[in-house]
Amino acid sequence: MEEKITYVEWKSEYSVGLPFIDEQHQALIELTNKLYEACIESSDAAQEYFKEVIRKTLEYVNFHFSAEEKLLTSVKYPEYPAHKRQHESFVKKIEEEIQKFQKGQAVAYVFVNYLKEWILNHIAVHDKAYSQYVLQRKKEEEKRA
Repeated sequence: MEEKITYVEWKSEYSVGLPFIDEQHQALIELTNKLYEACIESSDAAQEYFKEVIRKTLEYVNFHFSAEEKLLTSVKYPEYPAHKRQHESFVKKIEEEIQKFQKGQAVAYVFVNYLKEWILNHIAVHDKAYSQYVLQRKKEEEKRA
């Protein structure tokens, strides 16, 4: 049986206190781990796997960002425009890296490292900030009910 490689491990301190967002963040970390596994393999099959996983990552990132943005607009999060710009910038970076990869440039490991750092920083700083706002709004709504 093949041993599973963990490049990024989910830790409880990454939790933003919103279960559906935490589950999505865990899925992004899992995709990052799959990309890393493909990176350390040098075979053609690994390159094909990397192509498949990077496409799935882009799809999932778009799904996740859409869910986050819907949540933030529903609670009128004051930092929403800046948060959305971060998402757009990240998606653009992923698309640029996919194009480089398709042109034959060796971007895999650099990209996976970027993905890991971006996700963890974004969760730790920006998502934690909005989650505090969302949780506070929920408490206020419960008091009014």
